Amino acid sequence: MNLQTFLRTKRKLLVLTGAGCSTGSGIGDYRDTSGHWKRMPPVQHQDFMRSETARQRYWARSQLGYPEFMRAMPNAAHEVLVRWQSSGRLKGVITQNVDRLHQKAGHQPVIDLHGRLDQVVCTQCNLTVSRDGLQLWLDRHNPKLDSALFELAPDGDAELQCDDFSMIKVPACSSCGGILKPNVVFFGDTVPGAIVNQAYAWVDGADGLLVVGSSLMVFSGLRFVRRAHAAGIPVVAINKGKTRADDLLSLKLEGDIESTLAELCDVFE
Repeated sequence: MNLQTFLRTKRKLLVLTGAGCSTGSGIGDYRDTSGHWKRMPPVQHQDFMRSETARQRYWARSQLGYPEFMRAMPNAAHEVLVRWQSSGRLKGVITQNVDRLHQKAGHQPVIDLHGRLDQVVCTQCNLTVSRDGLQLWLDRHNPKLDSALFELAPDGDAELQCDDFSMIKVPACSSCGGILKPNVVFFGDTVPGAIVNQAYAWVDGADGLLVVGSSLMVFSGLRFVRRAHAAGIPVVAINKGKTRADDLLSLKLEGDIESTLAELCDVFE
């Protein structure tokens, strides 16, 4: 079986995307081809919640990285998926990315498994505000933050050559003074049960699962591959390097994601 054969037999295809789907848009990914971290691991949920220093480090990196992150535009992979959707054969996308590039490309429905970076939520009163507005606050209160060249990380922050963030002012909730965090699932946190259940329902209703650009090293995405495999739903992956589910895959391709999908742009037509 090749990818074209797999796709042409599907009437209710489901796609699960990871960071590799967005690298063509200039956003970095997390892991190398062996599944190891390519850079310093992202902030952990517990560290962010209990450490002012961790929050200073996060918001400094986010202040520089967020504007560039939000300027990213959908690439050919996103556009192919939208075209597949228009055929009626692709029923939905579950994404582990927080960049909203699927929505920018015009794709619906999408489950943002790990949340969305363009929102900020208070961990105490649940007030949700726009991240764009918070950027103005950060720039006003931290005007001397060095904006030298940096590498954009997949969670929207910047890799900085700096260890001292003690002068960084951290935003607080305007309503209750509580801790603000991006409306995303940090590493070490859990995906809300309602979102997981919705994604499970999508898997159960699919006749094929295509994984695009994910090593599946974290359980939040791996669980859906396991669910599909247990139900006899074939799973195919396009990913550079190993995945945690290699033994569950019906087919795996390691080529460039954009070009691989672009070659099959009209497979459903």
